[in-house]
Amino acid sequence: MKKRLYVDFHVLQTVPPSCINRDDTGSPKTAIYGGVTRARVSSQAWKHAMRQAFEEESLLDEEDVGKRTKKVTELVEKEIAALAPEKDAAKLAKEVVKNTGLKVNEKKDEKKLKTLIFLSKAQVSALAELGIEGCTEAQKYKDALGAAPSVDMVLFGRMVAEAASLNYDAAAQVAHSISTHAVQNEYDYFTAVDDCPDSDNAGAGHLDTVEYNSATLYRYATVNVMELERHLDAKKAAEVVRSFGEAFIRSMPTGKQ
Repeated sequence: MKKRLYVDFHVLQTVPPSCINRDDTGSPKTAIYGGVTRARVSSQAWKHAMRQAFEEESLLDEEDVGKRTKKVTELVEKEIAALAPEKDAAKLAKEVVKNTGLKVNEKKDEKKLKTLIFLSKAQVSALAELGIEGCTEAQKYKDALGAAPSVDMVLFGRMVAEAASLNYDAAAQVAHSISTHAVQNEYDYFTAVDDCPDSDNAGAGHLDTVEYNSATLYRYATVNVMELERHLDAKKAAEVVRSFGEAFIRSMPTGKQ
């Protein structure tokens, strides 16, 4: 019989007048639910805040937090420079990224990938070691990218369009947060005073309008503990669930707080 164990988190959180998650027009995100417009904070925004909390509040060890970035070449270059100072780190790092098969943005910046990729510190180290050894086998680079994921990679998953074999299924799911009630976005007209004004200027140094709302949000997340255990041992999985819960409860997307 297949074991299943899920830990659910249900949170009611009141957020004062703010714009913690904006849409493309700068307005606070909303959703129509139950026939009325409600405040919304996207799951992506809150997961990013959680990943920051893992690191900034030391809820996970440093090696357990990965990096989602286009700057893989720079990360590998720094690691090569640390492991083998006598080597040409910049040249080797470029070769490493080329051997991984990940596509770089040659038109804009050949040191950056075309798309973001989620990497653990262990994976960066493994790539750097292959580069130092002078390895040119594409499969070894793929294996290095697939092994030893960081904890946040296991929690939130990884999708690599160029190589489906490098994908990880997420062990956690975070829902979009929505308000328990209808909201109507409001506008705050504000001014800022220049402390060193011109002698003939008695007005404000800056004025603008910002859109905001205030709401009691219903927030939900779940963790598949068995999926965590596929990558971590039982004790570590239990610790990670606790850290996930703390980050989920205590984190807050920055936006316009």
